[in-house]
Amino acid sequence: MNDFWIACGHHLLDRNESGGLCVTDEFLKAYFVRPELIPPDEACPVERRLHRALLAAPRRQVGADEVAAIVDADARENWRLVLAFRDLLVRHPTLEAAYLATVRSRANDLPPLFVNQLVHVILRNALDGCDDPFVLRAAELFFRPQRVLPHEQALLLGDEEVVGGQSPTPVLSLMSMLGAVTDAQLDVLSEHNADDYWHRSDDFDMAFDLTAGGRGPRALAQAMTRWISHLLGIDVGIEPLRELRDARLTWYVGLDADATGLGDRLWHGEQLDDRSAGRVLSLFRLTFADKSAAADEMQGEPIYLILSMNSDQKLRMKPQNLLTGLPIKHLEMVT
Repeated sequence: MNDFWIACGHHLLDRNESGGLCVTDEFLKAYFVRPELIPPDEACPVERRLHRALLAAPRRQVGADEVAAIVDADARENWRLVLAFRDLLVRHPTLEAAYLATVRSRANDLPPLFVNQLVHVILRNALDGCDDPFVLRAAELFFRPQRVLPHEQALLLGDEEVVGGQSPTPVLSLMSMLGAVTDAQLDVLSEHNADDYWHRSDDFDMAFDLTAGGRGPRALAQAMTRWISHLLGIDVGIEPLRELRDARLTWYVGLDADATGLGDRLWHGEQLDDRSAGRVLSLFRLTFADKSAAADEMQGEPIYLILSMNSDQKLRMKPQNLLTGLPIKHLEMVT
């Protein structure tokens, strides 16, 4: 069995009988040895003592006054944030339960970095045993911002962090035959190089083809199906669509902030101009395997999922919307 996303630390966690991830001291220590938290030579004695104490006892209670006594302001902020995250994980029986509590809370102040790290490791658990690199690459959209890459009529995505510091139009390997040369080259995940994904999965350096009608949208649909099943305990079917043709938009979920705005406009009967419609990257139709799981007013009705890019041609997917935006009768916490 091929492993993937090793850097998320899933191997440091335990699983309970229901398959949820249970936090361990080893997982917590991995945060305390991050470069941002290792005290530099000039760190004050308070910061040094705190760091040593938490490496010895990662669940040790830390008072606000102890953090406030750290001299360096940046170090104080780093410790405040990581300890709040530590407390969230320790407070809940599983990482899945901690994540659900976070996304359902109206007072969610967890930094996006920690949210994405939670999504990363929970997805690794939900996709355990998956042998399809296309599904795994599609799932990267859940926790890694993407940039739309220009290439003829294809819809290609590259990891924003990987391509962001390079040329604004990185060359894709399938374009190199045309003689184009720039600062960056990306391989587009294909049938020919799919096996390469296994040893590159932590590099996030393979572009993804999300062109309508291709394998990409189907792979993303599978990833979303696994995500919903794992966290909500319900089975759904998700079908990629080429366009919304004469569909009655009874219920929709925007898979990112921009898509939510576009869906709101459609909901109110507005016709999208070409520029707005062009920001839509993918459309999906979701149905419940057990129709009784849906809210009464949605019995038998399809749910439409909209994925779009922003005006800067970037995609920042919000997978929490799949958990909080569906019309479900009883939300089931994974414990």
